[in-house]
Amino acid sequence: MILNFSLKLIFAKGKLLCSFSLYKRYRAMSTAPADVLWHKLIDLADVSWHPLFSKTNVPLGLIAKPGLIYQVVTRLTPIPIRLFVENVRPGELLSLRVLTIPGMEQKITYHVESTLCGTYISYSVTLRGWLSPVIWWLIKPYSARVATELANAAERLLA
Repeated sequence: MILNFSLKLIFAKGKLLCSFSLYKRYRAMSTAPADVLWHKLIDLADVSWHPLFSKTNVPLGLIAKPGLIYQVVTRLTPIPIRLFVENVRPGELLSLRVLTIPGMEQKITYHVESTLCGTYISYSVTLRGWLSPVIWWLIKPYSARVATELANAAERLLA
């Protein structure tokens, strides 16, 4: 687990501006093969394993492709948020941008890595903006479980 944050107070043009950014990475190991983990991750319609998301508006079978924008309903609020798929490197990386409210920018990155010991899944969250501390306070308990829940869901597929 890596935590990196910065807070900058800037005085410009007679105004006090606050700039906050946070980067957090979680990592989990799975006995499931990298292909199984990857297919579970890019199936955007199935978010049953995700501790924060409850459902999406994506049709069954649609996989993540760069440029795709879709909606997700969180377990915290019934208000849908939009996700933008920024980057996909098949079998390796999925990068999403959360398009919610002004004053906050969130980027989510999943990285799948196969080693001799097993398959590692990394989940990274980057928050920027003046609302970031409040949003982080709300999503922190859920974010800590994402990588582990994905690994468990992939292992249940094999059982």
